[in-house]
Amino acid sequence: MVQYEIKPFSHDEVVHGKRSLLSKMPGDHEAKFANLRALLAYQWAHPGKKLLFMGCELAQWTEWNVDAPLDWALLGYPAHQGVHRLVARLNGLYAEEPSLHGQDYHPEGFEWLDCNDAARTVLSFLRWAPGWTDPMAVVVNFTPTFREDFRMAIPFPGRWRVVLDTSAPEFGGPGSPVPGELETVEGELHGRAQHLVFPLPGLTALFLKRVAG
Repeated sequence: MVQYEIKPFSHDEVVHGKRSLLSKMPGDHEAKFANLRALLAYQWAHPGKKLLFMGCELAQWTEWNVDAPLDWALLGYPAHQGVHRLVARLNGLYAEEPSLHGQDYHPEGFEWLDCNDAARTVLSFLRWAPGWTDPMAVVVNFTPTFREDFRMAIPFPGRWRVVLDTSAPEFGGPGSPVPGELETVEGELHGRAQHLVFPLPGLTALFLKRVAG
């Protein structure tokens, strides 16, 4: 029997006094949005189909109200526009990239790179397309602390391209110091023969793909 997994941010999360996802986030105004962007990217990066309750894609401040329409006017503000664009981009990547959907129900589709960095609250992992091909590398920094020279284990040498950065201005972020492409450095890390070194902003998720050739 095939078991299907759903990653929900459902009705139960945003009603009956629980508040909206955005308003529950810690920190100041900018940190709340950064937290939400990182959380949404983390959800889309994981195996399983995604469920996002209405209004979350707008980053509503108020919890959902059955007697009121969604607060569409929020899309007049850049930070809310950015979250809306991010959800659209995540949906596009999910449909485009076999690594993000091709093995949603198989353990072969997910592999940790580092799940033990509790001190810095950073997680990194791989999503694999069928046949252990065309991986997507994902790293998420869950704290507001900037990591100047973050090292990330990676399975293959060569160049890796950033295909999504939640700190990018198009998503309402402040901009990111992460280069568009990164070159691997030789040296063992977490059982891999090479790794990437780059500045990792706080409250940020990155998706990276290997550049062919």
